[in-house]
This record gives sequence, C-alpha cells and structure tokens, in this order.
Amino acid sequence: MNVDRISPKQIGEFVRRRRIERRMSQKGLGELAGVGTRLVSELERGKPTLRMDAVNKVLWVFGKMLGHVEVPRDEESHERP
Repeated sequence: MNVDRISPKQIGEFVRRRRIERRMSQKGLGELAGVGTRLVSELERGKPTLRMDAVNKVLWVFGKMLGHVEVPRDEESHERP
C-alpha cells in the first residue's frame, strides 16, 4: 500500500522557504522558536531523526505543527507505508 505522506525533506523545504520569505536567519528562527541554530539547520536539510517536540516548536512559528493522521491499512498486512 502506498500512502502519501510528507517527508522530513519536504518539512525542511517548507521551513526554509518560510524562513527566507520572512527574511529570517536560521539563528533568528531558532531564537524565536526556542531551539538552537543546529536544529534549524538539520531540520531544513531534512534530517529524519529530530525530536517531534523540537520540530513542532519551529513549525509553531509558522502556524503549523506535526500531528497524527488516519492511515487506511489492511489489518492483516504488516507492510508500512
């Protein structure tokens, strides 16, 4: 089963695009979100292992957040999207 989902790379591209649109530096965004510049950099590069709470702090600046969504699946299948 192929379920459409947003990848870490797409989230990073969103954050980078919004940050640039607002003429913010990575440092400025980090300060506003209460996270370090390193996290902002890793997020923008699409690092897949960042903590969800930290990512949400950055996304909050742009009025967004990660959350759970319903994913249709076959109860007998153990295949992941």
